Amino acid sequence: MFGRKKHSAAGFGAQTVPKPKTSGNYLSFIGDCSLGKAERDLYSSLRESVPIIDAAIGKIVRLTGCFSIVTEDGKAQKTADDFVKNVRVNSTDIGLMSFVSRYLDSLLTYGEAVGEMIPDSSGREIAALYNASLDDVELSIDKNPMDIIVSSRRDGVPVPVDYPQLVVAGLLDQKPGKARGTSVLSGLPFVSSVLLRILESVKTNWERVGDVRFAVTYNPGDNGVFTEENARQIADEWKKAMRGDSVCDFVSLGDVSVKVIGAENRMPDCEIPVRVILEQIVAKLGIPPFLLGLSWSSTERMSAQQADILTSELEYYRAAAEPAIKKIVGTHLRLSGYNCGFDVVWESINLQDEVELSQARLNNANAMRIERESGLEELNG
Repeated sequence: MFGRKKHSAAGFGAQTVPKPKTSGNYLSFIGDCSLGKAERDLYSSLRESVPIIDAAIGKIVRLTGCFSIVTEDGKAQKTADDFVKNVRVNSTDIGLMSFVSRYLDSLLTYGEAVGEMIPDSSGREIAALYNASLDDVELSIDKNPMDIIVSSRRDGVPVPVDYPQLVVAGLLDQKPGKARGTSVLSGLPFVSSVLLRILESVKTNWERVGDVRFAVTYNPGDNGVFTEENARQIADEWKKAMRGDSVCDFVSLGDVSVKVIGAENRMPDCEIPVRVILEQIVAKLGIPPFLLGLSWSSTERMSAQQADILTSELEYYRAAAEPAIKKIVGTHLRLSGYNCGFDVVWESINLQDEVELSQARLNNANAMRIERESGLEELNG
């Protein structure tokens, strides 16, 4: 009668997956909800259509680096290390870093990210992590603007999840009073549309250049006789010459001229406008151009100022992902019976050339030596 209640594995499925409608109270939302599907599809299409955008986001995620968990208890440290390294993520991945990478990727692309902790059948530890699709969930705020409510869609109706403590949600650069984040791609749809239009026109022009169109003009002259049958014969013979598998000549009587359509036109130079547009995209994403394969200068390299700016950007994204990491690790430690504190320790960001760093350390050491020698001379004097 007073025994421990057994937990079934089926009771801990992912809550953020759409389910059929069930009876219950539906939430009445206040304020703006998360991004609409149309806006998410727009950002997804930007990454698919403009490779440099997709490459920049991927590099930001990878440059953010790895992290480790440092606890105040030795036994808890082993539990945390094993969890960070071996926790199952989605269907095929392993490790908390895999979850964080996809979480951060969603934050950058859509300004929003949702994940879920799935306990094991006993409820004593986190067995898996799941990156929820934003098409399956909806973020909102209720009467308390300090809390974000995560709801799953059931037959198109958003219903709050039953165990919100197992769900992590993040908003990048949250708009005040709204459950909406800001994507790093905001402001790029117009610029990208201009770039795609230029590339499409280049594609069309090269198709015309590669597949030449001809204009054949027949002038019978004053003594010639022009009939519709003659024109048809010339057209048929020209088509045969063009369709031939081997090079052949077109022979006709009379004054016949053949011109290439559009041969007198010049293809507009698109290098400058494309570079201007790419500069806008690179400025918005905050990645040095040469890291994306844009060699605008033969001697371009990362300066100290660029490295400092990129480092601050990466630290900002680390801070955006850290609350989810702390909630996941903290929940797993408490379920495992540990209530000790812990810290998330990120790897140091090193974007400078090792030669420059060595030279800087040498200069500092020489400066300190000179100061010590000058100080000793003053004392001896």
